[in-house]
Amino acid sequence: MTELAPVLTQADANLDSSLEKLFDLCRIKSISTDPAFKADCRTAAEWLVSYLQSLGFEASVRDTPGHPMVVAHHAAGSEGAPHVLFYGHYDVQPVDPLNLWERDPFDPAIIERDGQRVIAGRGTSDDKGQLLTFVEACRAYKETHGALPVRVTILFEGEEESGSPSLKPFLEANAAELKADFALICDTSMWDAETPAISAGLRGLVGEEITIKAADRDLHSGYFGGAAANPIHILSDILAGLHDETGRVTLESFYDGVEETPSQIKASWETLGMSTEKFLGAIGLSVPSGEKGRSVLELTWARPTAEVNGIWGGYTGEGFKTVIAAEASAKVSFRLVGKQDPDRIRASFRAYVQSKLPADCRVEFHQHGGSPAIQLPYDSALLNRAKSALSDEWPKPAVMIGMGGSIPIAGDFQKMLGMEALLVGFALADDRIHSPNEKYNLTSFHKGIRSWIRIMAALAD
Repeated sequence: MTELAPVLTQADANLDSSLEKLFDLCRIKSISTDPAFKADCRTAAEWLVSYLQSLGFEASVRDTPGHPMVVAHHAAGSEGAPHVLFYGHYDVQPVDPLNLWERDPFDPAIIERDGQRVIAGRGTSDDKGQLLTFVEACRAYKETHGALPVRVTILFEGEEESGSPSLKPFLEANAAELKADFALICDTSMWDAETPAISAGLRGLVGEEITIKAADRDLHSGYFGGAAANPIHILSDILAGLHDETGRVTLESFYDGVEETPSQIKASWETLGMSTEKFLGAIGLSVPSGEKGRSVLELTWARPTAEVNGIWGGYTGEGFKTVIAAEASAKVSFRLVGKQDPDRIRASFRAYVQSKLPADCRVEFHQHGGSPAIQLPYDSALLNRAKSALSDEWPKPAVMIGMGGSIPIAGDFQKMLGMEALLVGFALADDRIHSPNEKYNLTSFHKGIRSWIRIMAALAD
């Protein structure tokens, strides 16, 4: 293994120039959702290509129907070293409302906030600062040893903040070039400012919209009430029946593929100090929902859910109108864990709805995507090497956490390229991503660079 200490020293010496690079990238207004900034998105891609080429990468801008991708390759210093694919995104969210920003969102600077030195500006945390932690780690290795400890492929996209419409077609068209031993994804967070985290699991997602239809028009509730089927009643009964009295989802075979979280992992989560009162109190609640007898972290990180996200029907305007609606609709989502099959969950839900439908009523379904959960084995050598490397860098040992949400790219890498993904990021919950006054702690940037140096060394060993 190449000597680690001088690489870390070089990263420390580079910090001021690394910050200048971050400032240069953050000054580019690469807002992917607004066509007015299309040229800026290309400028950001070209900036990254130029910088990567200066570090010895073979890098290029790859056109797509939308904003371009950046693809770069660098060989390892020794034969047989692992091959990693590092993913990030260079596009950013819009800055509206501009009047709520304390300073120009595209004039990044180091400022003092709440007693911390932070890098202020749009994209500093999501995701330009995060992706540059890895690039600067590569730079420190090159300047110290003239080589990288692992073979590196980089993929930076410019449409993550606008739904990644070009990503799947690009992965399909370039699968052979992009496939590696495993992927590294930096678009995640730490547990707190002193505790790094590895996201070992991501919940999957199934989205469904249903519309229950009965009469051929809205009905007068005096003439027809008590005799005609009421779609709102029917829909309410269907939705209420999705859970039993213990909070479990009632769909047939719903829990197929759901495994219990290892006791040692649950025990490690208990040490994080996240009580029910603390978790729910922050949002004005106190009584946990969901499956009985489980902690809030287990419920949000490791258990599947069925949630109603919207419901409508009948008259909802001002005043009062006594009608029986002709139809009623709802949006329902399922968060998946383990090996739950999105297609089977969708089919089970639809069969359940059909079973509850009166004979002279009908239902229409409209699906809103589906993706499986991602779960790395908790005893994975990949996870444990990264955990050890992070623990060597930060004040507190790294923890393996789950994520209640979904990061589709992780599933795409697994499904389309056959790669597991290691999710390590250095953002914090108070970084205000997608909001005015986004920031990235200076410590997150500095120690993030050092962390990737250690992780690459651990993976190469």
